[in-house]
Amino acid sequence: MNKRINQLRKVLTDKKLDGVLITSRPNTLYLSGFPGSASTIFISHKRAIFLTDFRYIEFSKKRCGNDYEVMLYEKNPLVFLLEQIKNDKISKIGFEDQIVSYASYLEISEQLDGIELIGLKDEITKLRLVKENGEIKTLQKAVDIADQAFTHILKYIKVGISEIDIAAEIEHFMRKNGAEKQSFDSIVASGKRSSLPHGHATDKLIEPGDGITMDFGAIYNGYCSDMTRTVFIGKPEQKILDIYATVFKAQTIAEDAVHSGKTGMEIDKIARDIIYDAGYEGMFGHGLGHGVGIEVHEEPRLSTTGNIVLENGMVVTVEPGIYAPNYGGVRIEDMVVVNDDLPKVLTSSKKELIIL
Repeated sequence: MNKRINQLRKVLTDKKLDGVLITSRPNTLYLSGFPGSASTIFISHKRAIFLTDFRYIEFSKKRCGNDYEVMLYEKNPLVFLLEQIKNDKISKIGFEDQIVSYASYLEISEQLDGIELIGLKDEITKLRLVKENGEIKTLQKAVDIADQAFTHILKYIKVGISEIDIAAEIEHFMRKNGAEKQSFDSIVASGKRSSLPHGHATDKLIEPGDGITMDFGAIYNGYCSDMTRTVFIGKPEQKILDIYATVFKAQTIAEDAVHSGKTGMEIDKIARDIIYDAGYEGMFGHGLGHGVGIEVHEEPRLSTTGNIVLENGMVVTVEPGIYAPNYGGVRIEDMVVVNDDLPKVLTSSKKELIIL
C-alpha cells in the first residue's frame, strides 16, 4: 500500500495539490486494502489518514494501521477531517470528479469550506490500469472459482429446469467455493432469449435444442472475474452452429492478438471484421472487451473507441458475440493478461462447442 500511496503523492506533485480526498469504495479498497463500506481516505505529501466509523475501527487498525493514521469519526467524516488538517496548510484538494455525484460534491464543498476542490478526472483510476503480480494472482483465483462453477453447472443443466435455477446454482456454488459474492447479477439466457446480450435469468424453462448463454463471475479478496460460455442441450439447428463457429473464430483470433503496444480499438476491429465479413453486421453491437480488477468493468476498453495503448499487466476480457433478433445468440468470453506478444489467458473452461 505504501507504494500505491507514493504513486498518488506523485500525482499531487504533478497537479500542484496539497492533498487528495478519496471516497469511492473501489479506490479506497485499492489504496488501503480495506473492503468495508465506511471509509474515507485523505492523503497529503506528509500524511495518510484513514477515517472509518465504530463498526470498522478495530478491523481498520489491523488492516491499515501500518500505512495510515486510522481515525474514528462519530458523525460526519469530512467535518472530522477538516479538524484534523486545519493546521496543515491545506488549500487545494483533489477529488474524484468522475465518480462523485453533484450532490456529494456540494456536500464536500460545504463541509470543506475554504478549501479549493480540484477534479482529478481519471488520475486515480489510471493507477489501477496495470495490475501487480499479487493482483493477478488474486484475479486468477477469482477466475478459477468461476471456471469450477462452469464445470459444475454442465452436470446440472437439463431440460425442464429454469434459467433462474441455473443462475442460482452457479451463484450458490461460487459462494460455497470461496467467492465473497458474484461480480454482477448472473446472465442466463436460453433459446430465443439468448439474442439478448444482457438477458438476466427468468423463469423460462430449458427446452430441447436450446442454446444457453451464461455470463457470470466471482469476487475473491475484492477482485472480480468475468466469463461467458454458450452451450447447447440437444441437437441445435445448423444456423446457430454457424453463428457459434464465427464467434469462436473471432474470439480466439482476437484473443491471440492482445499484445502490448496495441490499442483497444485495434483488437476490437480484428473480431468485428471477422463477424461482419461472415454476414453478421449489425448483430455485434457491444465492445469486444473491458478491463477487470476491483471493478468488473474498468479501463482499458476493447471497443471501437478504445484508445488506451495496452501495457503488460493489464487484464482485459475478450468477448465477441452475435445476436440474431427473435432467434438466438452466442457469446464467448475469457479474461486475458497482456504479456508482450504472448497473452496469458486466465480462463481455462472449454470454449469449443459443447452439446449436452
